Amino acid sequence: MAFTSKPYCFVLLFVFLVSFNALIWDVGAAGACGKTPIQSAAASLSPCLGAARNARAKVPPACCAKVGALIRTSPRCLCAILLSPLAKQSGIMPGVAIAIPKRCNIRNRQAGKKCGRYTVP
Repeated sequence: MAFTSKPYCFVLLFVFLVSFNALIWDVGAAGACGKTPIQSAAASLSPCLGAARNARAKVPPACCAKVGALIRTSPRCLCAILLSPLAKQSGIMPGVAIAIPKRCNIRNRQAGKKCGRYTVP
């Protein structure tokens, strides 16, 4: 009887790949918005699009409510959304968007035009 290690190597490789994939999935899910994908979190802020593109546009009450809730639960998520490539593709201007909490008179917001390390010039 000859012992071949070939099938065992394939099984070991398969187990490693499945474990590695699960690790990557778990790490990717724990971003700035928790387990909520940034696209979903950004979609919840759709009432803010006009105000995020134009500094003179009135901020709708629905936008202020969404931004206020996001600041209370996950302020890093708000920054991640406003500074994401998705926001840039939507025509959002970071300097205008970061000022939305101030325009909504939301308390406990970051001072000035700051979002994490990003400060609008």
